[in-house]
Amino acid sequence: MAFVSKKEEESGLSSYYNNKTTIIQEARVFNDSPISPRKCRALLTRIVYLLYIGENFSSQEATTLFFGTTKLFQHKDSALRQMVYLAIKELAPTAEGVIMVTGSIMKDMQPNSEVIYRPNAIRALCRIIDPSMAQGVERFIKAAIVDRTPSISSAALVSSYHLFPQAKEIVKRWVNEAQEAVNAKSSPSLFGGSSGGYLNFGSSSSSNSGYQPIPSTSYITQYHALGLLYLIRQQDRMAVTKMIQQLGGGKSGAGTTLKNSMALCMLIRYAAKVMEEDPNIQKQILDLLDGWLRHKSDMVNFEAARAICEMKHVTATQSIKPIAVLQLFLSSPKPVLKFAATRTLAALALTHPASVAACNVDLENLIADPNRSVATYAITTLLKTGNEASVDRLMKQITGFMSEISDEFKVIVVDAIRSLCLKFPSKHVSMLAFLSGVLRDEGGYEFKRAVVEAMFDMIKYIADCKEQALSHLCEFIEDCEFTKLSVRVLHLLGVEGPRAPQPTKYIRYIYNRVVLENATVRAAAVSSLAKFGVNSIDAGLRRSVGVLLSRCLDDVDDEVRDRAAMYVRIVKEKPLAVAYVKEDSVFSLAALESKLVAYVNDAAAAAQPFDSSAIPKISRAQLAAEASRPSTLDTMAVPTRTNASPPPPTAAETQSTYAQQLAEVAELADYGPVLNSSAKLVQLTEAETEYQVTCVKHIFKEHVVFQFNVSNTLPDTVLEQVSVIMQPQTESGLTEDFILPVPTLTVSTSPSIVYVSLTRDSPEEYVTASFQCILKFISKELDPSTGEPEDEGYEDEYQLEEVDITAGGDYIIPSYSSFSSEWDRLRSGTTATETFSLTAMESIKAACDSIIEILNMEPLGGTEMPSSASVHTLQLSGLVTGGGGKVLVRCRMTFSKGQGVSLELGVRAEQENACALVVSAISG
Repeated sequence: MAFVSKKEEESGLSSYYNNKTTIIQEARVFNDSPISPRKCRALLTRIVYLLYIGENFSSQEATTLFFGTTKLFQHKDSALRQMVYLAIKELAPTAEGVIMVTGSIMKDMQPNSEVIYRPNAIRALCRIIDPSMAQGVERFIKAAIVDRTPSISSAALVSSYHLFPQAKEIVKRWVNEAQEAVNAKSSPSLFGGSSGGYLNFGSSSSSNSGYQPIPSTSYITQYHALGLLYLIRQQDRMAVTKMIQQLGGGKSGAGTTLKNSMALCMLIRYAAKVMEEDPNIQKQILDLLDGWLRHKSDMVNFEAARAICEMKHVTATQSIKPIAVLQLFLSSPKPVLKFAATRTLAALALTHPASVAACNVDLENLIADPNRSVATYAITTLLKTGNEASVDRLMKQITGFMSEISDEFKVIVVDAIRSLCLKFPSKHVSMLAFLSGVLRDEGGYEFKRAVVEAMFDMIKYIADCKEQALSHLCEFIEDCEFTKLSVRVLHLLGVEGPRAPQPTKYIRYIYNRVVLENATVRAAAVSSLAKFGVNSIDAGLRRSVGVLLSRCLDDVDDEVRDRAAMYVRIVKEKPLAVAYVKEDSVFSLAALESKLVAYVNDAAAAAQPFDSSAIPKISRAQLAAEASRPSTLDTMAVPTRTNASPPPPTAAETQSTYAQQLAEVAELADYGPVLNSSAKLVQLTEAETEYQVTCVKHIFKEHVVFQFNVSNTLPDTVLEQVSVIMQPQTESGLTEDFILPVPTLTVSTSPSIVYVSLTRDSPEEYVTASFQCILKFISKELDPSTGEPEDEGYEDEYQLEEVDITAGGDYIIPSYSSFSSEWDRLRSGTTATETFSLTAMESIKAACDSIIEILNMEPLGGTEMPSSASVHTLQLSGLVTGGGGKVLVRCRMTFSKGQGVSLELGVRAEQENACALVVSAISG
């Protein structure tokens, strides 16, 4: 976008020169006779420039330019031909009828054509052809992949990589050629062989007879071939592992066939990804990585060190060697090596500060480095690894160069100080002074947000600095230009202010926002004021807040007026205050959305009022964590790896995903909305077996649907008519309806889903049952020459683990609530009290974990972590599907050595059958 902005600012001759209309008019030079290579090259350069900066050509304009450009195909000027290929490659996606130039391009792809044209022709052709035509050019591409000229081979490999998403099955047949390209020895290539370009803008000669290849030993073909090989095999973990072991060259890594440093770096990333997915081969991969730490290339050394440092659960012993390599880089004269090393050490210091502390002397020397990015990472690493005595000295050094670095690095420094605050709470005075100082400095939103978040953490975890931090935040919102930050601070003041020793001093700052700010901030200020009125024990303060809220009833914005009107009444009536302000539970947004979608799509249900009682609730803290989760990103072939794994989907998000999948199955359309899906995948096979099956259970009002996710890990075998046969062990109260098998299952189509539907004989009963399961299929071998399955196969079956329908895991949904108030409310409902002796439990913690797993309920108030080893009370909350309503459980436990855990189970529920369900789950 920076280029676009620059282009928009252009004026005069430059603006005319890069004007799209002018360029289209000047395209007449393509029809001149004789053709002027210099003018055509200049015009083609301008066209490509406009395309690169985001200029949009209409289909007609692109088509006119495209076919005007193709008239230059027969010209003898090599530089002009290079530009022709570059232009048609960029115009092809927009122009029409581009397929007509296929013949001209394929002439330059022939083995007898000049080497200078073949790479460009290959790249252009793969942009132009339709995926259905890929088979027609397969012979040319396969020959080009194994060509001895690296520029030709690289062009074919890169084009195959881009062609793969549209023609997977065809490109997969080129795996042998790609393997040969990986193993190829060095051969002469042309300068810049990786790009295949030999532009010579300084000459207008029509002959290229003076052209001579420049030898190169860059082995760049190996890099491109390895990328294509992984793309073809990425769904087959065993094949990828074998490829890494073959190319790795043994424990030392010295015998590897890969000579290109970029190829080795890519292999290291693949190895790290495989190691993360399969811990069983961790030792083998670590041996390879240790060998690459001693490679002659700095790039490979760093990549191997980074892979080990970013490994999940890396130990201090495993990190010794990579830290030693990174420490050598700290004293390198190359800024890029120092930057890479300090950034990696800064990330590792979060989990292993003691190990990184060995580099502190070298890091101290980098604080004064002229490259301020290196200095920033060095000082943030020292903040994470230093001791309490060094904090004040480091804070002075940080203050000195904060004005010299960009906002991006300021955020890194603030995040380091944020973690340091929690590590050394006694130093909060100097750190809070630093944060309040930078909060007054100039800066963008992300920087100011990082500072505010750091102060929020200090308020939350360091009680001694709460009042001072709140005062600094009050001053900040007096002149804050970011609405989001003002709203966040006002919310915090509403939560923490009423509990402060002098709550009245914050009200002035809040009411100033009502007078001076925009509508969004005014609305937030009204809500914050209301919390002072509701939570304060001072009657005079409540009256004063009521007066201030009354003044907001005449606000020009309807949102502010409505909030003020609501809160004026809430402050006066205690029951409303408890329900709307003090209540800590809220609906799970993902679950609410899913239920609303199902309600709207079900015509029969839409005739009745929407029932919100079946929607699980979560705490406000859980809602904030759910809202801050990153959005799902497209998975790349080699994703960026960090120590922090992306958070798993929440239970509500998983339920919503399952509901969407089931809605797409036509045979289940009449079943109505799904009431519950089992929270965890049930593994029915071992992880190392050739067939892998997991199960999810979906509970409907009158049916139970079993979803079997089946994977085939055998690349040379196709499974057809894949189904799962279920046999109940006892009388289950369920009758089988139908089985939806998988027609064809290969490695590339794994996992696929087999559905088994059962009818509940008594929908009002919560039936439990156990089923023996058998995977049945027809197995066919793949013909190695054609890749097609045999005509004849054989029937086979595979024994799976049993599947159980349990009381807690399948009929109860975790749901947050305020235990004390809900427990009192359900006093008038159904209650039950039972005692149990859990002799097998070795501790109260083990008993808590077991009860939570059996009942699948939400632990409340941190009671899942016992504070005493002998006596504890566990509080649980949940919703029972099928109209069972709310259910609460209070587990009073005592532990004595030799006798295990004694449990008194108290249950309160809205429905009698829900209460009985919980008791049966524990007693069973």
